Amino acid sequence: MTVAYLGLGANLGDARQTLKDAVVCLAQQHTITVLAKSSVYRTAPIDAGGDDYYNCAVKLDTCLSVRQLLALCQQIEHHFGRERPFRNAPRTLDIDILLFGDHEVDEPDLTVPHPRMTGRAFALVPLVEIDADLAIPRHGPASAFLPAVADQLIEKVKPLCQCLGATAASGDAVPDDPAAGVCR
Repeated sequence: MTVAYLGLGANLGDARQTLKDAVVCLAQQHTITVLAKSSVYRTAPIDAGGDDYYNCAVKLDTCLSVRQLLALCQQIEHHFGRERPFRNAPRTLDIDILLFGDHEVDEPDLTVPHPRMTGRAFALVPLVEIDADLAIPRHGPASAFLPAVADQLIEKVKPLCQCLGATAASGDAVPDDPAAGVCR
């Protein structure tokens, strides 16, 4: 088993819901155990136009190889309508492999650790949220790169469902399934 970190982002359609649904898709895979998920963050596009992005990071344990994980990520992106008309095009869903254990991959279609994550607040902030002691192979602690991205605007977004923890006696909505955050 290998611990991997994925970065998820979207800026088309109902991007926040897409991120939530994509994490569920990952968790439903028998080859993956989702260990942690960051909050959702909103950021302006970098080197691109379009609406703001919603981003999160996921820590998972997997028996897949890095290539198999890439194929799964691309399959999930396709399921959510991902198209690639041009570089940095707006997207319904983007899933990047940020880290895959302590493995290093440098191939034309895959570089791990992700080559631009140390310069992107939308990748670093969620990573450090779920693992404050995370080390990036050959780079050092992820948190050490936070000062370099401090000028990039990033905003934590309130959860879609605010009713978790509410009680029926309060008259507020309560989740039908607290783990799923589904409200009635």
